[in-house]
Amino acid sequence: MNVKKIILFILIAVSYNTFAQKDGYWDKERATTKEIIVSARDRIVLKTEDLPVGTTEIVYRITLLDENQEMTNSLVSVLKSIPDPTGISQGSAGAVFLMSKISGDDTCSYALFTSNENAKKYISDGKTDKACYAQEEPLSKDAKRLSLDKSSCLGQNISTLWFGFHSKNWLLNQKIVLEVVPWVDSKLNRGWNQDNKNEIISLCKTSTMAQKMANSDDFCVCILEKIMKQYRYTEFQKLLPIEKNKVYKDFGNSCYKDADISKNVYSDLRTQASTLIKLQKYNEAIQKLNTIINDGKATAIDYGSIGYCYILTKQYAKAIKFLKEGEKLDDTELLVKLNLAHVYLVSDDYSEAKAIYKKYQTQNVTESLSWKEKTKQDFIVFEKAGLPSKDFERVLKLYN
Repeated sequence: MNVKKIILFILIAVSYNTFAQKDGYWDKERATTKEIIVSARDRIVLKTEDLPVGTTEIVYRITLLDENQEMTNSLVSVLKSIPDPTGISQGSAGAVFLMSKISGDDTCSYALFTSNENAKKYISDGKTDKACYAQEEPLSKDAKRLSLDKSSCLGQNISTLWFGFHSKNWLLNQKIVLEVVPWVDSKLNRGWNQDNKNEIISLCKTSTMAQKMANSDDFCVCILEKIMKQYRYTEFQKLLPIEKNKVYKDFGNSCYKDADISKNVYSDLRTQASTLIKLQKYNEAIQKLNTIINDGKATAIDYGSIGYCYILTKQYAKAIKFLKEGEKLDDTELLVKLNLAHVYLVSDDYSEAKAIYKKYQTQNVTESLSWKEKTKQDFIVFEKAGLPSKDFERVLKLYN
């Protein structure tokens, strides 16, 4: 029974480690390994190699050696058995990590800085108030994992670190070995940090396509994701302005055709057009509705709405043209039929108008609005707009 429990525990632990692993790698090519002899009671600074783009965590180890001692194995070789930084927090991995090196009897304190200026200041006065981390208690060896994205001092934009050491040997020189290995996030390695993403989103928001939408967030995120997949940030930045414009246009067209985004775009345009009609801004409403029609996404209702706007701007020929198109889409849409009757009436074709008014007078144009009531409402609007009104009463008498 105990054996079964142990096996179950091991399986769970292995499973957890498998799913918890981060998507990235230890960058052994840009690891830092430096040895330096420090004079007694002296302070020195060691600069790391440049951290690669996408570094989210570092593991460092400091070892003090007697003069003739050599390292038994490198930090990089130890990390080969640890698939990602989460493993370092586990007991067995941590034990191997911390105890795999010999060290001498000498001790030092150290501090970690993110700028050369602060590191130089440490050399002169020994103060650690500008340090991101300070180990004040002297020791002969130390090892730590630091998450750059969880530190208020570090951050993922840091490309270099400075380690300041203070020898605590009062008489003899001592040898300090510094090893730093960066963990690189595979996605962030492409250079797309938060600021770079916001740059693309901001540019997208000013585009003609985005400005058609009441909410362009999904559209702009779609473009961003396509650009991130196609290019590293540095590659994208090297493109000529004309090339960038083409990228935006091509990806924009692709995203614009996405079913969900497209549905929201045209829904937004219809809402905007409806609001503009209520505000009597008919020319602006026509522009919104024309966008829907030109993109091939119009319904019969859209044709009815643009026909209504053309009537109120006294563009009767255009009104008839679009209302006829609406009839082709849906010959049962009575809002299109009513507007067609209106345009015939105001353009002095009473006989054509009369036939339509009488034919549908007993029906509803919507679930709750009758043909007759809608006619009365429209006539009030038309009179205020200065449209020809001599036949309005004749039409209303037809309904009695």
